[in-house]
Amino acid sequence: MLKLKFSLTALFVIFLAGCVGIPDNVEAINDFELERYLGRWYEIARLDHSFERGLSNVSADYSMRDDGGVKVINRGFNDEEKKWEEAEGKAFFVETPDVGRLKVSFFGPFYGGYNIIELDKENYSFSMVCGPDTDYLWILSRTPKMDETILIELVNYASKLRFDTSELIFVDQSMNE
Repeated sequence: MLKLKFSLTALFVIFLAGCVGIPDNVEAINDFELERYLGRWYEIARLDHSFERGLSNVSADYSMRDDGGVKVINRGFNDEEKKWEEAEGKAFFVETPDVGRLKVSFFGPFYGGYNIIELDKENYSFSMVCGPDTDYLWILSRTPKMDETILIELVNYASKLRFDTSELIFVDQSMNE
């Protein structure tokens, strides 16, 4: 049952089938370079959802698939069960490959939106991702700890875009440090 819970998870899947949109007031980044985005990302903050509830030390690993899509491995520590959970998914571009809009699936034909709405385009060291509406938001970093000034700027930007940043969960990454 816990494996199913995590299969619906982290960073990057929205539970509802076909929800690959983007909030009305939000735009995905342009000039996106997938090759630079591949690799490991750590979840720094997220809005709460049942499919990630109770997970700490969450990370996502992205790599290329043979079919041109992206392989996604989400991993997190279930604090209640005291064990690691992992789920494998796949992602494909919604628009052109230079626009940060993907659809992600962890089970069957059901996809969720993965919209990159902020990105350190120089170093690809941080990213902010949302789903099809303002109920889904993640702040990601290449390192388990993020520069506090950048984090504050991202939270303020998300608030300006009408995400409820007062509800953000700041993810414990102590096992990944």
